[in-house]
Amino acid sequence: MTGTISVRKVGVWMAMAAALGMVSTAMAAPDNAATWTGKVAPLATPWTADVSPSHALPEYPRPQLARPSLDHPQWLSLNGLWQFASSDAKAPPPFGQALKSRVLVPYPIESVLSGVQQHSDFMFYRRLVDIPSSFTVHGQHVRLNFGAVAQDATVYVNGTQVARHTGGYTSFSADITSALHAQGPQEVVVAVHAPVDGANVMVGKQRLKPEGIFYTAASGIWQSVWLEPVPATSLAQLDFTPAPSLDAFTITSKIDGSRDGATLHVTAYADGKPVGEASGPAGQPLRLAIAHPHLWSPQDPFLYSFKATLTQGDQRDEVTSYAGLRTIGIAKVAGRNRIVLNGKPTFLLATLDQGYWPDGIYTAPTDEALKFDIQKTKDLGFNTIRKHIKVEPARWYYWADRMGLMVWQDMPALPNGHNDKLSDADKAGFRADVTAIVDQLKGETSIIGWIPFNEGWGQWSIPAAAELSAQIKKLDPSRLVDARSGANCCDTKGDPHAGDVIDVHDYQGPGLPEPDAERVAIDGEHGGLTLGVPGHVWPNTPINPYGAVKDRDALNAGYVANTAVLRDKGVPKGMSGSVYTQITDVEGEHNGLFTYDRKVEKVDEAQVRAINEATIRAFAQP
Repeated sequence: MTGTISVRKVGVWMAMAAALGMVSTAMAAPDNAATWTGKVAPLATPWTADVSPSHALPEYPRPQLARPSLDHPQWLSLNGLWQFASSDAKAPPPFGQALKSRVLVPYPIESVLSGVQQHSDFMFYRRLVDIPSSFTVHGQHVRLNFGAVAQDATVYVNGTQVARHTGGYTSFSADITSALHAQGPQEVVVAVHAPVDGANVMVGKQRLKPEGIFYTAASGIWQSVWLEPVPATSLAQLDFTPAPSLDAFTITSKIDGSRDGATLHVTAYADGKPVGEASGPAGQPLRLAIAHPHLWSPQDPFLYSFKATLTQGDQRDEVTSYAGLRTIGIAKVAGRNRIVLNGKPTFLLATLDQGYWPDGIYTAPTDEALKFDIQKTKDLGFNTIRKHIKVEPARWYYWADRMGLMVWQDMPALPNGHNDKLSDADKAGFRADVTAIVDQLKGETSIIGWIPFNEGWGQWSIPAAAELSAQIKKLDPSRLVDARSGANCCDTKGDPHAGDVIDVHDYQGPGLPEPDAERVAIDGEHGGLTLGVPGHVWPNTPINPYGAVKDRDALNAGYVANTAVLRDKGVPKGMSGSVYTQITDVEGEHNGLFTYDRKVEKVDEAQVRAINEATIRAFAQP
């Protein structure tokens, strides 16, 4: 069973949608396009019209653990139309009851692509699913997987609770085999609580009342949902950490089910040819040596592929994965601490990337759209992305890994302005979410560093940044930790004197911090040159200007001049990176290199690429 499988044919879905008044019969103007729901997108992207109940992110969602392979995964996508109802905290799950409304999964309910386009603190999703007979033969189990649900999800199958998950940015799954009926459709109900900034939970930039640098909420199911058949004992996670010697990987695995007597065998391939293998007890670290190592870098993003087989008795679980061989660290270069990639000094020239979409909010409308921002960042000559206050779906990191972008991964912040009101439980929840995010993403080659706090948002004390930095370093000693981005701004100001990075924010800047005896130095945010393009802006939202420019020529000149300061003055100071704000406009912020709808590139690509490449070259010299 391969790819997306609809419970009903597309025509039936569209007929149902039409009967519900959800399908538009007239074509709207390209920049004011109607979605499949008939609702007009506040601002359409080039991919808005590609979304439909039969085409809602149909790609396999987990490239680093594809079963049995990424080319031929065995799975059943549950993306598409679900029944939906807003609710309240006291309502019981609607078992056996048809819900009147519809929602297109996996788009958050506030988005036009969802078909709901409004927020609810409490909600129910319901869907009847026919499990393919091939999923349950030979003693196989069935797992139900969720990429992410914001914020608190309880999942029922045929009235039986199979999962409870808290945390809007991490994936979860459940073995639903024991809850399945022997035949006929299976009822899946998901109850969701989404308080957004109404509670002290990770929300990033989401707000119930968006304004300024804070944006529309994204609640409910916002990443892919799917079923897959697995053996009773199966691989839940497979991570590959490059050895400091750059000639081997350490393999760590997580197992669902009993691992008694189970063994894991992994073979590495380069361009289809085997270059190493390792075997050992399931769940124990393995060392896989690589013959003739080929390193990963932005200039050459080479990825090894892996075939892994988990064997227990006569049961076998086969998956494929991938990883790049690279190290990131700190070394003395000309007497100053510098970031080194594979032992060589580099400059991490980044854009701020917030991952917002006018049609899908937190969820890119299509996989092509998801790739677009990464590809354009690469085309513009950047080598790094700061993924700002958000965690992306697994396919976003897959494209960053493949295209060759290094990634600073932020932790989504707690709501700002509440630092002095955070309870011990709030702090414990944040720490637990940080652990879960690091654990989930530590296998991604592109991620080279973690940022637990931005500008003090949700940071209850200056020492808290040092505490979280130490927590992350213990979980993942292979990467850098920027304990606090923007030590000079804005809440709970102050340098925690911890982690690997000194980080200042300077608009328009750039800031020019110097490394100290233990840490490297970067400008964590600068730029923010504002240029709105009529017809391509988020409606009914005041502009939040950083530094207005009058036209495209002025924006080009401003960007080039701003980056030239890094090239000419940052090198003597021994800087290691910078982050320009930002790759696209977002709602009331018009400081992107692209408009929010991705239809207008506001700068001259050749000019931007030339100064970016010159800056990276200058910093590569000792």
